[in-house]
Amino acid sequence: MERHHANEGDPEQKPRDQYETDALAAQYCDAHYGAEHFGVPNFPATCARICLDLMAGRGMGRALDLGCAVGRATFELARGGFERVTGLDFSTRFCRLATRLQEEGSLRYAFPEEGELLSFHEIGLAGLGLDGSRERVEFFRADACNLPENFTGYDLVLAANLIDRLYSPRRLLSTIHERINPGGLLVITSPYTWQEEFTRKEEWLGGYRAAGKNVTTLDGLKEALAPRFRQLGGPRDIPFVIRETRRKFQHSIAELTAWERL
Repeated sequence: MERHHANEGDPEQKPRDQYETDALAAQYCDAHYGAEHFGVPNFPATCARICLDLMAGRGMGRALDLGCAVGRATFELARGGFERVTGLDFSTRFCRLATRLQEEGSLRYAFPEEGELLSFHEIGLAGLGLDGSRERVEFFRADACNLPENFTGYDLVLAANLIDRLYSPRRLLSTIHERINPGGLLVITSPYTWQEEFTRKEEWLGGYRAAGKNVTTLDGLKEALAPRFRQLGGPRDIPFVIRETRRKFQHSIAELTAWERL
């Protein structure tokens, strides 16, 4: 995937105003469309592939990529056969970048390498085999805990690394069935890194003790989804790497679970 990157060089040789310079946005552009690190496969592409495998023999009309960030899984689901895929994210910046990719097919970003030093990169859908899916995706800003009514009728909802960053994950899980067709799938991934700066402790799905027992997030997911879903198979571990600088990386492991709408 290196071929999708422009040359790295002296920052002064490149006009900065042509490049996305927000550090967090650059991390996600790199994680979604950049080179693999330490042999860990691309995370959003892996999630999309697992979703497509799970959808074998099922209707593949519309899919929702909830918390899509800069959109790699959205494009991958469209390439995989869905007629229409909607990507939603709370971040206006992420939605803008995903929409630019959808409209123009490429974008540029500046990546922090060391201190104030930057490298400059260009990513394109064509080189990843995703250019043909541009007409079947769309991106909007939305709050996952308070979705507008028009986002409904999906055969698949993917919520990748989202629930532990929501202010009310229980609200999402108690209403998401309203968005999914009977027999459709909900696929959730998360490293379960609950933090009070994102989610009040009383809203945590797991990661605490109650009545003298450990409560895991998987326990909380089962309890929240049981009335409307049945779990398909067991959980799977999906690793992912986020590059922060040339010499600093996050290596995490998300747990993936799949649920069928009753």
